[in-house]
Amino acid sequence: MNPHPPLLYPDYKSTRARAPRQPAIALAVDAPGPVGPVFARSAIPIDADLTRQSTGEPLGEKIVVGGRVLDGNGRPVRDALVEVWQCNAAGRYTDAADQHHAPIDPHFYGLGRVLTDANGRYRFVTIRPGPYPWENHPKAWRPAHIHFSLFGESYAQRLITQMYFPGDPLLPIDPIYNSVPAFARERLISSFDLSLAVEGVALGYRFDIVLGGTPAAD
Repeated sequence: MNPHPPLLYPDYKSTRARAPRQPAIALAVDAPGPVGPVFARSAIPIDADLTRQSTGEPLGEKIVVGGRVLDGNGRPVRDALVEVWQCNAAGRYTDAADQHHAPIDPHFYGLGRVLTDANGRYRFVTIRPGPYPWENHPKAWRPAHIHFSLFGESYAQRLITQMYFPGDPLLPIDPIYNSVPAFARERLISSFDLSLAVEGVALGYRFDIVLGGTPAAD
């Protein structure tokens, strides 16, 4: 079964204008399979602590988000580029297009980047994002979430997804979350993990990710 959302999901209003109206065209492949690795540690600026990007402390609950990136056979993906972006604790992005009436945090930019280690592990220190209103439907609010972009061993192994938090009451009414087939939705929810926590500083959440292959589609 395909775990990915359909390109056109009418309840998610933006897809009505963005979804292609014609079937996809298969392109010829010049190389037999992916070529990699693509990224070198010396070429990637690492910024894994989103709470240390300014001259002061950002507002909100500090958290650690970590996990593993695996391939379709359950093997760790080393040197996978993992990028995140998110809003601040009040539910506002630093993007000028965000005109939500929540305050901007001058000490939180909401952007981070790491490469996975030899065991496919990654780790970010950040602030738990807040929910925010959007104009998809009346009284619509997005659940708290963190955006992820991942590259595996080649550009063809790219995944863009969102991580949610356990127990969020907004999940059942969120059309983006609900556009994912029901059997795969739980994969988008992180799990509370005390082993990732930093005593007296931050709680931890685990979010493991599979790039392609049979386990990602089952």
